[in-house]
Amino acid sequence: MTPFIDLHNVDVADFLAVLDTCEGNVYLVTNEGDRLNLKSKLCQLIGLTRLIVGGRIAEASVYCENVRDESKLFRFNCFGDTSCVDAG
Repeated sequence: MTPFIDLHNVDVADFLAVLDTCEGNVYLVTNEGDRLNLKSKLCQLIGLTRLIVGGRIAEASVYCENVRDESKLFRFNCFGDTSCVDAG
């Protein structure tokens, strides 16, 4: 089982851009245990609006089905790495 990634103080626009490059499903996991599939724009709107503070995601947990997606989001969370996002 792929571990959860705890996101802290990440830029929303950059996070969504990296999320768009993910191949598999990525779930936002709430404190209540609900899972919102962040590949859905509707779930992004619902799930992220309650987590945004000053244009940044204050704190969130995500679960990735794909290990490559997990690696992308881990690098983004730790280092702000958005190199997987197409600059075009």
